[in-house]
Amino acid sequence: MLSYLALGDSYTIGEGVPDAGRWPVQLAVRLRREGVALDDPTIVATTGWTTDELSTAMDAATFTPPYDLVSLLIGVNNQYRGRSADDYREEFRRLLERAIALAGQRAARVLVLSIPDWGVTPFAHGSGRDVLRIADELDVYNAIAHDESERRGAHFVDITGISRQHPALLADDGLHPSAAQYALWTEAAVPAALAMLAG
Repeated sequence: MLSYLALGDSYTIGEGVPDAGRWPVQLAVRLRREGVALDDPTIVATTGWTTDELSTAMDAATFTPPYDLVSLLIGVNNQYRGRSADDYREEFRRLLERAIALAGQRAARVLVLSIPDWGVTPFAHGSGRDVLRIADELDVYNAIAHDESERRGAHFVDITGISRQHPALLADDGLHPSAAQYALWTEAAVPAALAMLAG
C-alpha cells in the first residue's frame, strides 16, 4: 500500500465530523476507488494550530518516510490571530520544505490545499469580525501558498472558492466544514492526486 501523511489544523483533523468525514480519509477512499492502493492517512493535525505550532508538533512526532503522498493545509489560525503575511510566507516555506523531505525529496508528491474562507460562516457573521477583511487576508495567504508551492514543484489545489460557494455546508458549530463540503474538496483534489501518484 502507498503511504499518505496529512499535515494541518482543524480542517485536516475534521473538527466536528466523524473520522470517515475528514477530507484526507475521503481522499484515500476515493483514490482506492480509482484503483490506487493508498493506505488511510497518518494525520498530524489539531484544531487551532498555526504554522509554527504545526512545526513544533512535527518536531515531536515520529515519522516513517518516505511517504508516497503528503498533504499540507495550514494558515487559517495565523490569519485569525492577526499574524503578518510575511511571517506566514517564511513559516509556510519551511513547512513545505519539511513536507517535501518527508515525501523523499519528491516535491511532486506534495499536495497543498488552499485555506477556506471562514468569513462566510455564521460564526464569523455573529462574531462582529470584518468578513471582507477576512476574505482579503486569506486571499493574500493563499497567493503566498500558491506561489511557494509552484516555485518548489508541489501541487496546489484551490478549495477556497468551494467554501465561498457552499457556506451552508458546515458542521454543527457553524464554523467548520461538514463532511459534505469535505467531499467537494476531495473531488477537487482527486485529479491532482491521481496525476501525482501515477508519475
